[in-house]
Amino acid sequence: MKPALLALWLAVLPPSAWAQATHTIKLLTPETALKAAQAALKKCRDGGYQATVAVVDRMGVTQVLLRDRYAGAHTVHTAQAKAYSAVSFRTNTTELAEATQAGRPQSGIRQLPGVAAVGGGLMIEAGGSLLGAIGVSGAPGGKEDDACAAAGIAAIREDIEF
Repeated sequence: MKPALLALWLAVLPPSAWAQATHTIKLLTPETALKAAQAALKKCRDGGYQATVAVVDRMGVTQVLLRDRYAGAHTVHTAQAKAYSAVSFRTNTTELAEATQAGRPQSGIRQLPGVAAVGGGLMIEAGGSLLGAIGVSGAPGGKEDDACAAAGIAAIREDIEF
């Protein structure tokens, strides 16, 4: 009985409706994520910073994590949290830090597990699609972390344009 119902349903449903049942997304390859992380780490090293870089996919799952030799233990979690926060809220974390200050309507976001509302997390976007995010921790401040993350994105810009 069930196969007959399925066949009837497919026969009645126009092909255009089938396309609405799925959604195609773009994802970073592991190689591209690694290239971005390596470029960000190099930028931090060139600035004299020992840092950790995390690249997450569009769902917030870590694809690449690179920790420099002397980067503090806390930088691993912080870099991942920055990347996760940027992709989860679809906002670079410097702007998220401003939007979530005490007394603002979004201030409660800071209390969520795994959120880092401090500079150093940037979205990776191309062609109007969110592909993931990169988080950097270990430079002397959010501005410097942002610069390292931006260098990572610049290194893959040609790879991700579509």
